[in-house]
Amino acid sequence: MPRRSRDRVSNKGTVSKALGGARKAIAKVPGPSTNAATNLLIADIAMRASSRLFRKTMEKGLLRLKFPAEQAHDIVEGKTMGHTLMTAAVARIATRSVPGALAVAGVLFGKAVIDRSMGRRKSSRRGMRRLNKQAENAD
Repeated sequence: MPRRSRDRVSNKGTVSKALGGARKAIAKVPGPSTNAATNLLIADIAMRASSRLFRKTMEKGLLRLKFPAEQAHDIVEGKTMGHTLMTAAVARIATRSVPGALAVAGVLFGKAVIDRSMGRRKSSRRGMRRLNKQAENAD
């Protein structure tokens, strides 16, 4: 095995120099607008739109494991505004702080325990009824 030299040259400033150069290069790239606030707004809308498309694709993909493609589409599209707002609020609580994440995880764990204690058939029927009702709302 080769011996390591204890007299290494410090690379401490190399990373800082590289990051500084990258920041300068990025600063020279113009955004769609000359206004930084407008560029931030455009980026925010693009990220939220792509996030929503990704979420819908994932939901449909998961539902297609148990349902035909058309029914999976109807279930995803049949969500009520209340359901959408509630899940957004819970997600915001979970991502804002560690206590919020623990609280949401605890509630979800409790829900899973309740579903399992109910029995597989009864729990499955309840879930199917809810998803079928949601699919009916797609119209």
